[in-house]
Order: sequence, then structure tokens, then C-alpha cells
Amino acid sequence: MEAGTLSVLRSSRLLAAGTALRIVLAPVVMALVLDGSDTAAAAVFFVAAATDWIDGRLARRWGVTTRLGAFLDTTADKLLVVGALLGLMALDRVNVWIAFVVIAREIAVLGLRAIAAASNVVISASIWGKIKFNVQVVGITLAILRPQVRLGSLWLDEWAMLAVAVVSAASAVDYFARFGDLIRAGR
Repeated sequence: MEAGTLSVLRSSRLLAAGTALRIVLAPVVMALVLDGSDTAAAAVFFVAAATDWIDGRLARRWGVTTRLGAFLDTTADKLLVVGALLGLMALDRVNVWIAFVVIAREIAVLGLRAIAAASNVVISASIWGKIKFNVQVVGITLAILRPQVRLGSLWLDEWAMLAVAVVSAASAVDYFARFGDLIRAGR
């Protein structure tokens, strides 16, 4: 095996490990939230989310991107976010409608990606998708920690989760505006 091929293989394995770590940590975050271990849950959630940023940066630097890797990376993000939201909903720390908007967006965009893949179209993360994930990380971390800061009629984390819902919905609109023709073409 050539040195370049071996290097790409090692790089791919390292990136896959980061994605796998997010998938494995999703139920750990949920369990910690349900257990009331807020600081540990927030720390694990934040570390897991940071692997997404690290993976993306390294993949671009090393030029190691695959369709499967992109799919698994976004799926890992969705599992992490949905797992944390389910734990928070069980403790009544996140409004069910906000969780619904976020989860519905994740499922809808995942479906759009599946339709695109069937048409040999790759849907790369847009700036809205990247902003959405960052806002989700901040909002969910605040919801886990529930700082005792009130702004008007809502707690700080409740405002943050409203921002999560708005940005998640805006991100979905962006994806469907750009790639909705794939759905119309499939009819």
C-alpha cells in the first residue's frame, strides 16, 4: 500500500472515530440528563458536539471527505441533539413544541438528503446548517445547566431554546428552497 493511501486511510479512521464517539455519547448525555447530573451532562454534550467541529476542520484540511462520512456525520449530530432533547423533555426542561420543531426539522432534512442521495446529489451542510448546529449546542447546553437568569417572563435557557427553534426552522426552509426541486422531480 502506498504511503499516501495509508495516510488517507488513517485520516479517515480518525474522522470516523469522532463521528462514532458522538453516536456513542448521545445516549450517555440523555442518561446523565435524566439522572440529574447536569454538569456532567453538559460537559459530555459539549465535548461530543466539539468533535463535529474538529472532524469537519480536519476533513477539510486533509481533503478526506466521502458521501458516507458526510451522511454519518450529520446523522451523529442529529442523534446527539435528539437524545439531549428527549432527556430534557422528560424532565420538562424543554417545551414540547420547541422539541417538535427541532426534531421535525432533523427528520425532514434527513429525508431530503435521502432523496438527494437517490438522485446522486450530495447536499453539503449550508451556512444555515452550521449556524443551526452551533445555536443548538448553546441552547441545549443552557437548557441542561438551567442557569438561574431570568429575562422578562422566561429563563435564559428558554430564550435560547426559542432561538434554537427559529434557527432550526430557518435552516429547513433554506434546505428545501435550495433542494425542494428534487422532491418535485420525484413525483
